Amino acid sequence: MKNEPQYTISCRKVWKIFGPNPGGVRPLLNQGLSRADILAQTGHVIAVRDVSFDVRPGEIFVVMGLSGSGKSTLIRCLSRLIEPSEGEIIVDGENVVEFDATQLRELRRHKMSMVFQRFGLFPHRTILDNVSYGLEIQGIKKAPRYDHARQVLEMVGLKGWEQHYPHELSGGMQQRVGLARALAVDPEILLCDEPFSALDPLIRREMQDELLRLQKRLNKTLVFITHDFLEAIKLGHHIAIMKDGEIVQLGKPEEIVAHPVNDYVREFTRDVPRVKILTAKTIMTVAATDSGSDHVSVHADTNLEQLIGLTAVSDDPLVVLDDEGCVIGMVNRTAVLQALSEGN
Repeated sequence: MKNEPQYTISCRKVWKIFGPNPGGVRPLLNQGLSRADILAQTGHVIAVRDVSFDVRPGEIFVVMGLSGSGKSTLIRCLSRLIEPSEGEIIVDGENVVEFDATQLRELRRHKMSMVFQRFGLFPHRTILDNVSYGLEIQGIKKAPRYDHARQVLEMVGLKGWEQHYPHELSGGMQQRVGLARALAVDPEILLCDEPFSALDPLIRREMQDELLRLQKRLNKTLVFITHDFLEAIKLGHHIAIMKDGEIVQLGKPEEIVAHPVNDYVREFTRDVPRVKILTAKTIMTVAATDSGSDHVSVHADTNLEQLIGLTAVSDDPLVVLDDEGCVIGMVNRTAVLQALSEGN
């Protein structure tokens, strides 16, 4: 099966059911039994349930949810570190679920790299040897793999630490090594499973900024797992929120903040700084393309903080323009006040 070229990764109806007879669980779901009921009656765990999504080239796609929501199982299904029970995982037009051992090995060596929460560094190897390990597995000779590893270490801010060992580095520095090791093989796709959650808050923010800086330079396709919604909205172009193995909402950060689909999602958005996240596009009323030509115009990405000032000085609505300068909607003072009040 060939996938649409605009997507690097497409998941289609992916399931993962742990237990000896996954196929026997589906009829129980059709009968209306809950995930907890099935676990109690059969011992089977429905970790991922009928998940579908698309990841565009060069975007950071965030999957988030509470512990036990299925997010870490899902990301491991993408590279088949965990075998999905059903469904398709299309990477660059090829169904990874159908790959044999040789194809999987090539996928993991050249196209996909993974960064884990636990750094997984080799304690007996130097930092240089840790970073160049993937190249060593690929059969690259020592001199060129070391040269490349040094370049990547400099890229992540660890120049001068090549001959040190992991125990000599702080947690944040060790995670930089883990990131450098993943980047050293120049993968198209990075799978990041809560890579910063074990770090102190200040170091965590620094690593988020570092990842965004590297992404701007390298333009990789990332699938990033987190349980922190503030981290999700800072990093993600799109966010999928999981609960009990299912995606309950998928969209851009501002769409989810503006329109949470249920109380579970609403709880995540409660402490979000709405004035910096919500935009004119998310709160506007759709308007005809020839309307409002005499009004003040704003770009669709203008945030709520800026809109407050603009609507405070005039009773007239604002015209919302897209990237081409076309009118796509209108924002008035009432819409701004309503967006503010919904966050309280």
